[in-house]
Amino acid sequence: MKKQYLALSLGFVAVLAAAQATYAQNNNRCAERSKVIERLAGKFGESRQSIGMAANNSIVEMYASEETGTWTITVTHPNGITCMVAAGNAYEAVEEQLPASLGDPA
Repeated sequence: MKKQYLALSLGFVAVLAAAQATYAQNNNRCAERSKVIERLAGKFGESRQSIGMAANNSIVEMYASEETGTWTITVTHPNGITCMVAAGNAYEAVEEQLPASLGDPA
């Protein structure tokens, strides 16, 4: 019985994940990476400011423009689809030294 509940739960999670991906793609938040980057550069003047890898082998990037002040965070999934997950205004590049210990506010 527990195996059936586990299988049912995993199936339900898979359906939710597929629905979320479809919803995101239908709302123009996801597309091929080249199209997303072209739009960020063309419409907002944004360029890549940082990059990192998430635990699920997705690539997380931040694009921003000091001229327009806009910024966008994208996630590129292993299947090559890039989704815009956050965006905003008032971007400001900050160059500062981190404290010697994370508990030190200096």
